[in-house]
Amino acid sequence: MTLDRYYYVTSLPNLGELGSAAPIGLADLRTYLADDPTCRQLVDLLLVHDDLLLREACLAGEPRETTPAVLSDGQIRDEAPLPSWLAPQEAEPDEPEESAAGPDSDTIWEAYFRHLDRVATKFRCRLLADWARHEVTLRNGLASARARRLGLDESECRVAADLAESGDSTGPAVGDWEAASTPLAGLQSLLRGRWAWLAEHDQYYRFRNDELAAYALRLMLLHQWQRIATETPSFTERRLV
Repeated sequence: MTLDRYYYVTSLPNLGELGSAAPIGLADLRTYLADDPTCRQLVDLLLVHDDLLLREACLAGEPRETTPAVLSDGQIRDEAPLPSWLAPQEAEPDEPEESAAGPDSDTIWEAYFRHLDRVATKFRCRLLADWARHEVTLRNGLASARARRLGLDESECRVAADLAESGDSTGPAVGDWEAASTPLAGLQSLLRGRWAWLAEHDQYYRFRNDELAAYALRLMLLHQWQRIATETPSFTERRLV
């Protein structure tokens, strides 16, 4: 335990249950951690997840203002290059190169999750690695469900499959999403599942990076819940997946 982690974890505003108002903005959390580069970098890596979702919504043509926490507005709108660590690793000689338009969404997400898995040891943050693997498993489960519905090849819809958890850990969450009566209900079920996962994996009162990471993820989920609750029904089904 270090003094700075103890200070940050205990001095941040309390978070309510999922569906309650977020006490601070995502960018505000980054500002609050500005004096500790390690804490700030860890939180930035997690909040980029939300920025990439905003980027997908923007590129899908959703008529809404973007408020990214980490990426720039130009990066969200695909008018500026993404950080180098979000670029795909160098392709093998027999693999096709990315088009001039840049990597597609799945390629960016794969680079994102692989980067989280690589740097988790640096931050001594088991939660970071576990969350990355859980998200890969959930995204691939949802992609497979969509592919079956559309009659597509499931194997071509998955990202970073080697990082996925073994077994059917996200099967119930995917089943709840498929059974939802509306896209909004499906998105809300996914948020509830992520919130429950954090409750199972958080490490309370240890004052380590894991607890700070859990705080950042919960704050992100609160903002995502508020976002979809105030949007019009025109949001795309892929949001928050």
